[in-house]
Amino acid sequence: MATRQRSHLGRLSEIAQVAARHGFGYLIDGRRRGDVADGMPTARGRHLREMLDELGPTFVKFGQLLSTRPDIVPPDIIAELRGLQDDVRPFPFADVERVVREDLGQPIERLFLEFDEVPLASASIGQVHRAVLPNGRRVAVKVQRPNAPATIESDIQLLDQAARLVVERVHALAFVDTRELVDEFARSIRQELDYRLEGRNADTFHHNFAGHPHVSVPRVYWSYTRPRVLTMEYLEGVQVADLELEAWSLDQRRRLAYLIAEAWMTMIFRHGFFHGDPHPANILVLSPERIGLVDFGLAGRLTDRDLSKLTRLFIDAINENVEVLPKRLAELGVRYPREREQEFVTELHAIYARYYGASLREIDPMQVIREAFALIYRMNLRLPTRYVLLDKAVATVGSVGVDLYPDFNVFEVARPYARSLMLERFTPERVLRRANRETWQLAHVARELPYQIHDTLEQMREGQVEIGFVHKGLDEFMHKLDVLANRLVIALVVTGGLIGSSLIGIISNASPQLLGINVISFIGFIFSGVLGIWLLWGVIRSGRL
Repeated sequence: MATRQRSHLGRLSEIAQVAARHGFGYLIDGRRRGDVADGMPTARGRHLREMLDELGPTFVKFGQLLSTRPDIVPPDIIAELRGLQDDVRPFPFADVERVVREDLGQPIERLFLEFDEVPLASASIGQVHRAVLPNGRRVAVKVQRPNAPATIESDIQLLDQAARLVVERVHALAFVDTRELVDEFARSIRQELDYRLEGRNADTFHHNFAGHPHVSVPRVYWSYTRPRVLTMEYLEGVQVADLELEAWSLDQRRRLAYLIAEAWMTMIFRHGFFHGDPHPANILVLSPERIGLVDFGLAGRLTDRDLSKLTRLFIDAINENVEVLPKRLAELGVRYPREREQEFVTELHAIYARYYGASLREIDPMQVIREAFALIYRMNLRLPTRYVLLDKAVATVGSVGVDLYPDFNVFEVARPYARSLMLERFTPERVLRRANRETWQLAHVARELPYQIHDTLEQMREGQVEIGFVHKGLDEFMHKLDVLANRLVIALVVTGGLIGSSLIGIISNASPQLLGINVISFIGFIFSGVLGIWLLWGVIRSGRL
């Protein structure tokens, strides 16, 4: 245990040194953001990306998670973090053989006719090898690194310790819940350790695109799949990232860009289940009219209710009903400070004003997405994970399309799908089905209501119900009431002093005299006069005379 703690301390020290070397020392020694050399926004994003690259694969994946959080990460940094590639040195083939034998129960030579020793791709969790099954089918076999779980758990502990230090020492990042970020990352990466989850995602995509003329999804061979081994159909194609664009005509590139975008619009608007990581290495070009999809570890799901809410948001957006957009976003689960709602509406009006009267062809979708991310960060909005993943997917598809065809506009592709979705949402069959579902839900609520009232009354009878309230402005009211009470007391003291001094002066003749006035009475008059002048001055200063 002591050795492990020393190892963690050493690694934390290394992280601090790497951070300082890349210009983030101000986060450690407490200096202000403006003290950083070369503090231009694009420079800080580049420095962060380079730092995560140097720290290793787990930190690269953590950076990829940060690139999906426009609510806490500035847009310029998100743009840089999207350039992080999970590409590391492959592990020895002997380890591949051992993992396959342990998970599938037989050696590689008995399971496959051929198995390439050189991997097609290598990442932090595993690597992919080309192989041939006994029936002659060509497959891609994804094999997990033998020490991946232990390494990841160790790195998660380091990230958790680093998050604690950030909470305690880095006040500049107080608005970010770093512990929650690390927990989200831990849940995500632990799921990736079980390849069966990715296999189930692939099966769903394969079923959804069965018979599609332009999209191929590999099938999963479950008899050759276990938690650390995933065997899928091999797709013969070229990654979009490796495509030689010079050999393609402009029309072919345009067609390819629109094929890719239409595939994702189909996933989002038709299937409600979409590939969450459409970067160029995960899209294969099988032919000028056909693409293939790979790497299904990250996927998003939208329910029928989500799509209905998105449709209402879309209708209000195209009709420029800006005032109701915050409400529509709140229905989607977007959270923002209520006291800033008017500021939020004003910002939305400003965005609309910039694009007023422009056609979709004239609008740069990537600029709109960048402005949206900037607004999310500036307003400190909190987005549900599935919508953050959706935003990231659409933005990435838009970026891939622009790289292929400079005049590509993802909004033009999305518009007919969204219009069709709106029409489908309001067909008599869908309205009747929705009404039927909501009727049953209301009936369930009505049935449960008497029991809930009974439980509440029981809690009140047993004294278990506590009622709390917050009265805005109550402190100010109590302060004013306190001032009023003090002035009233001083006024009574002044009045009593004047009356008492007068009575002493009339009744008492034996006491010493000063200028013909009783000394005690004289002192009383002076004291009461000073208090009276003080009270009058206070009233005059308050402007309430």
